Amino acid sequence: MNFDNLSHYSVLLNESIEGLNIKPDGLYIDCTLGGGGHSGEILRRLKDGKLYCFDQDIMAIEKASKHLDTIGNNYQIINDNFEYINKAYETSNEKFDGILYDLGVSSFQFDLPERGFSYRFDAVLDMRMNQSQALTAHYIVNNYSVEELTRILKEYGEEKFAFFIAKKIVQTRSSKPINTTFELVEVIKSALPAKVLRGGSHPAKQTFQALRIAVNDELQVLKTSLEKALDILKVGGRIVVITFHSLEDRIVKNIFKKATTLDLPKGLPFIPEGYEVKYQLINKHVILPSEEELAQNNRSHSAKLRIIERIKD
Repeated sequence: MNFDNLSHYSVLLNESIEGLNIKPDGLYIDCTLGGGGHSGEILRRLKDGKLYCFDQDIMAIEKASKHLDTIGNNYQIINDNFEYINKAYETSNEKFDGILYDLGVSSFQFDLPERGFSYRFDAVLDMRMNQSQALTAHYIVNNYSVEELTRILKEYGEEKFAFFIAKKIVQTRSSKPINTTFELVEVIKSALPAKVLRGGSHPAKQTFQALRIAVNDELQVLKTSLEKALDILKVGGRIVVITFHSLEDRIVKNIFKKATTLDLPKGLPFIPEGYEVKYQLINKHVILPSEEELAQNNRSHSAKLRIIERIKD
């Protein structure tokens, strides 16, 4: 399939761009370039400023570059995981006015069957955002123990039937490797009670999410990057994060809460010098997609947006 023909819908686009409070001469980072939707809107608002974009997926970079070139040239793409966000700081030698994270997998990546992200298409189990890395979903499914698989499905997929699915995976692969997405879907279905199979959501949804997170180490990468992002933010600069499931959102919420809370030793009668809050929340409650956006794109339904601003050095 030609990925140029695949579309990408930028979730919470207006809300995230507004949240960044873009200055025409500012420095910005889009940690998740993807299809270039958010990057394009940032670029439109820059005159003397510059945008740094991160993506580890060469296909995404090729697709997004074509889009960004129609808007401007004051951008630089860094072909790496946003865990290494400091690469932008080392290049710019300045702190940033805004940093954006649109987490998860781009729409067009889901829609490329050969990438193995989706249970809707039959393809080799892959799920790598970085196609050059060694670890794939195929390796995890065919080599990890029952205990390891159970932990992944519980922690990253919040799957109630994690043990039963893990046990069935190990049992099935003992006679024949589980090579494709559809083969895995059938294994998952065979491990679940009939009442679950009759439920509303796809029975493989949580397992596929869990495997994708494990393959790409998404949660640890997010923690590492977000903590670095806070350090390279200018006073008045903002971080905008769009999450798509509770595990991501919990990490963002906790890191933002810690950054905006005064951490004082107990029992102090006064606030000593040097203790001060350096960040503030812009939205105390998460921003959710509008009814109009939900009607246009069902992939928006789980999206949540949080914004934090640096107020002191």
